[in-house]
Amino acid sequence: MESIRTLEQLKKHAKDLPSSIISVVRADEVETLTAVKEAVDGGMVECILVGPEEGIRKAAKEANFDITNVRIVHAADDKESAVKGVALVKNGEAQVLMKGLVATSTFLKALLDKEHGLRGEGLLSHVAAFDVPAYDKLLVVTDAAMNINPTLEQKKEILKNAIVVANALGIEVPKCTYVCAKEVPYEKMPCTMEAAEMQKMADAGEFGNILFHGPLALDLAVSPVAVKIKKIDSKVAGHADVLLMPDIEAANVLYKGLIFLANAELGAVIMGAKNPVVLTSRADSAESKLCSLVLSAVVAAYQGR
Repeated sequence: MESIRTLEQLKKHAKDLPSSIISVVRADEVETLTAVKEAVDGGMVECILVGPEEGIRKAAKEANFDITNVRIVHAADDKESAVKGVALVKNGEAQVLMKGLVATSTFLKALLDKEHGLRGEGLLSHVAAFDVPAYDKLLVVTDAAMNINPTLEQKKEILKNAIVVANALGIEVPKCTYVCAKEVPYEKMPCTMEAAEMQKMADAGEFGNILFHGPLALDLAVSPVAVKIKKIDSKVAGHADVLLMPDIEAANVLYKGLIFLANAELGAVIMGAKNPVVLTSRADSAESKLCSLVLSAVVAAYQGR
């Protein structure tokens, strides 16, 4: 499989795969169903809609979504919807869990329930694949939404989650880096010291078949021109696939900067549970919500091979 370099290629790839089924929790929301409709009508996914049936039918009508042949699982409120939506994934009737109108806290409580949820051995983390007009391929950025100030051990798990997403995108040997303000370890900048530790881990094979160079400043991670000027010898610098950010603030600034200043679109997925999870924001564009659905479905197909 050739690597997927744009979100349009991602959507085309999803059409060629056996359709993943999305369990949509509290699907009685027009915005959510608009994205689901486009993915379903485009042959990229299938879905099960969970929540108050009357509300789902009303929202589907407003979204112009024909749900005649779509399964609806009635649930009266947030808690029941979350429990039933998670159960559909846990028992194999669906492969991806998606948050709709349900409160995030209720959704995550059901997802992480020790007995009935989808808690995996890893750490939940947010992985975004950006289609940036100025970059020649998809750029994977993590973690902009879940882990506020992760420890070094948690960053190992966050990177592993991002590597799975990169592999699902057809990138067999992802070029990964830990983005810092300097490209050399410096004791007064703890992130650079962590990056140097992760370099040792990568060299020892802890992350599998990847190329890793850390620390790297952002310009050296993505700009061949900067690499040439600064004379950096690296197989990663200038061509990174995966950017591991030091904390949620740095990641969130980059995330929003790419969207609002660089006109980037993205698909995002929550990794670390037993199945991929779609947790979109109301501020996400319709295109990004669609691409998050599709990315999650592609990751689910990759994990289920």
